[in-house]
Amino acid sequence: MAADFIRQNAQRFFATNRKGENAELLVDLNSEYRDRRKDAVKRVIANMTVGKDVSSLFPHVVKNMQTEDLEMKKLVYLYLMNYAKSNPDLVILAVNTFVKDTDHGNPLIRALAIRTMGCIRVDKILDHLCEPLRKCLNDDDPYVRKTAAICVAKLWDLDQERAIENGFVTLLQELVSDSNPMVVANAVTALAEMQESSATKDVFVINVAIMNKMLAALNECTEWGQIAILTSLADYKPLDSKEAENICERVTPRLQHANGSVVLSAIRVILILMRHIKNPDFEKGLVKKMSPPLVTLLASAPEVQYVSLRNINLILQKRSDILQNEVRVFFCKYNDPPYVKREKLEIMIKLCNDRNIEQILSELKEYASEVDVDFVRKSVRAIGRCAIMIDEASERCVNVLLDLINTKINYVVQEAIVVIKDIFRKYPRRYEAIIPTLCQNLDSLDEPEAKGSLIWIIGEYAERIDNADELIENFMETFLEENSQVQLQLLTATIKLFLKKPEQSHELVGRVLNTATNDVDNADTRDRAFVYWRLLSADQQVAKAVVLSEKPPISVETRTISAGLMDELINNISTLASVYHKPPSAFMGNKGFSADAVRKAAAADASDQEQIMGEMDSAPSASTPKNAVADLLDLDFGSSEPAPYTSPPASTNQPSGAPNYSADLFDMSSDMSGSGVFGGMGGMGGMGGMGGLQQQQRVSSPPTSSSNTGDLFGDLGGFGQPPQQQQQQAKPAGQSSTVNDLLDLF
Repeated sequence: MAADFIRQNAQRFFATNRKGENAELLVDLNSEYRDRRKDAVKRVIANMTVGKDVSSLFPHVVKNMQTEDLEMKKLVYLYLMNYAKSNPDLVILAVNTFVKDTDHGNPLIRALAIRTMGCIRVDKILDHLCEPLRKCLNDDDPYVRKTAAICVAKLWDLDQERAIENGFVTLLQELVSDSNPMVVANAVTALAEMQESSATKDVFVINVAIMNKMLAALNECTEWGQIAILTSLADYKPLDSKEAENICERVTPRLQHANGSVVLSAIRVILILMRHIKNPDFEKGLVKKMSPPLVTLLASAPEVQYVSLRNINLILQKRSDILQNEVRVFFCKYNDPPYVKREKLEIMIKLCNDRNIEQILSELKEYASEVDVDFVRKSVRAIGRCAIMIDEASERCVNVLLDLINTKINYVVQEAIVVIKDIFRKYPRRYEAIIPTLCQNLDSLDEPEAKGSLIWIIGEYAERIDNADELIENFMETFLEENSQVQLQLLTATIKLFLKKPEQSHELVGRVLNTATNDVDNADTRDRAFVYWRLLSADQQVAKAVVLSEKPPISVETRTISAGLMDELINNISTLASVYHKPPSAFMGNKGFSADAVRKAAAADASDQEQIMGEMDSAPSASTPKNAVADLLDLDFGSSEPAPYTSPPASTNQPSGAPNYSADLFDMSSDMSGSGVFGGMGGMGGMGGMGGLQQQQRVSSPPTSSSNTGDLFGDLGGFGQPPQQQQQQAKPAGQSSTVNDLLDLF
């Protein structure tokens, strides 16, 4: 009894006669009532939109194509475009309806049918597409013609030969002369796209007649049509200066358009045609007309502002006379996003001149009190760039930087010191009076670049700083913990101090060189220390000529793009290339990026990878003889046993007096011991250049003073020669083998 009761309740709760949702849709799609069928199609589209698979209903949805309800027909066509590829055999069921609809009395239905046939990317439907497409290209209604023009481009993408054989390219070229501007715009768009993928590049060649037709349709097109026509006009080469002026006059009204893309496209055409204009007065007039539209673009949303600013940055590098009197519109607002502020800052620097420098410096000084640290740093650097660019304003810029240093804000002070270092490079011996103010902030520096800048200033002006040795001594306390950039600057500054004040820095330079060569792990610092050591041990006058040589003055290059790349970017204004400041090939490549192209490319790459792997597996392993250099890579430093070694065969063609570099990598002093400034560099070559292996062979015995250096530097405690050279002099000649040298290290 209990078991029967449970069974009955289980059937009550778990058994159901309800079928799946697709089954319910199937019933409604075949209903005799039109409202239920329409509601079912809407539910099918809703499920398709959210990602549910309703492809099993394909034949039942197709049956509802034959209806006079335009809304339902659009929904069914949308379903067909989405599932045609997954049901290519069933698409043929809809062909008769498509062909019938292209002869419908309603132009909207004719256009809808030809648009849907073009969007169904199935080879089987192409055979039935040609005749309806030809009729629509010659249709009386312009809406149908403009829709058919785009359909030709889709057919071209699927089968170029079929499009040419059926004369669709010729018909499309004739549509450029159509009386309706929208048809002209769509024909130009389709031809331009077909031209990009054409092998012969002769699909769309613009001549004078076509150019005049495009200009005539330009004023009456929608904004998308205007962009397409202007983009194609940018590729036209005018016959002479007069024709270029005429085109510019007819394009200039587009500068007042509300759409920013139309404005930038018009500016692109004008800038390209200005290359062919010989009349300077006409050029000046065009420059004046281009300034207000560019200023208007800055009143848009931040994202549009950023795109506009990137294009303006590019245009200013090509035509610096544009926007010369409009610098105030590029002043940053408090609510501007950081990316907009950075672009405005760059443009302000490009527009900086002796007439507006006061305004710009006052603005930059205000920016230095912002809360955005990165923006503050860029603002301080901008002040330095203005000082380097404009000689007359350098003193005013230095005073502004001193005011910022007096604020005692740590990151502002450090950035200002970095900037002042560059100003000293540009104007040597002009602003030495501010050095004491800089040295007062010595203890507040904690960034490598700021420390290195101040150390460079101390070394460069050591003869004018009374306590230069004490200042450098402060940095020596943390020499080993400093960044390599600071170590290099400290090493160079110490050598400069020694060459300028040898009595005060006698002990300091010895300690610095010993520390740099014995305790520092960085190869660059160690190598530079050895170079300075050799210079000082050879001839101090030569060392002065090298270390204290005149520095070339620095400059700020406002044009950051080469001339060749600039012309290419100007040709791509209002595209991604003008935002990235890179040519399209740098981020897009030369291939198409349609879904079919990407799938085919992926399949080809997979096939190539399999072929390469197969060749690698089948290739025989060939043993090649190793030389001494290759043996270095075979050393097993983590093993307890040394790696086996086979001596390389002796060369019979090598002269007896020639150095054997491959067999004697570390003992280079015997081959490079010539006299002169770098005569002792041979003992250094195997030490600094081989990444620190010389640290394993250091000796602690007191060095002997060199007989060649009887001057002050030779009495610094016997380091007239680096310790490695002393080892090499004491080493027997028979122990110069590479393997012996390497094994001695361990």
